[in-house]
Amino acid sequence: QVQLVESGGGLVQTGGSLRLSCAASGRTFSSSAMGWFRQAPGKEREFVAAISWSGEDTYYASSMKGRFTISRDNAKNTGYLQMNKLKPEDTAVYYCATRWDQIAPMKAYEYDSWGQGTQVTVSS
Repeated sequence: QVQLVESGGGLVQTGGSLRLSCAASGRTFSSSAMGWFRQAPGKEREFVAAISWSGEDTYYASSMKGRFTISRDNAKNTGYLQMNKLKPEDTAVYYCATRWDQIAPMKAYEYDSWGQGTQVTVSS
């Protein structure tokens, strides 16, 4: 499995930006698709974005499309989530996950490695 560590979360005002990072170690990161999910208090874990192992294919939840950008640098074993125009409803713990496959699914149960999460809080 891949070991994942997220960073970059914090407190930001509405309309602000944050860049989350997901540092991977262990099994070859470049052979794994990667996804970002989030979970707000009292809510289920929600798909945010996903990227194929090559980085050529990206997928977004409709509410994040146009505001969030997923990317990866396989040479650095790191994935990213750039979040712009943040809203209070984006407040959640954000998790990165990987799957030993080229294809990047949008269902949490299809991922086999998870990070511990990083808190993002957007104030109004």
